[in-house]
Amino acid sequence: MSRDLKEYWKRNLALMAKLLFIWALVSYGCGIVFVNELNALHIGGFPLGFWFAQQGSIFTFVILIFVYVLRMARLDREFDVHE
Repeated sequence: MSRDLKEYWKRNLALMAKLLFIWALVSYGCGIVFVNELNALHIGGFPLGFWFAQQGSIFTFVILIFVYVLRMARLDREFDVHE
């Protein structure tokens, strides 16, 4: 594998690791670990901890998919591996 492709995959995996960390932090951290602290706040009549457990992690995952697509398109163009 050429040096450029190694760098490409290194940056690709780093991006995936960062995005998965954010998703884990939101879904596990906000939905389970910090739920009692977040429940002191309410959104639409529901405790914030409940909201994160039910909706927040899903919304975050969808947003992270779009971020991944945009960042990978830029990375693909940078390394000239785009279609």
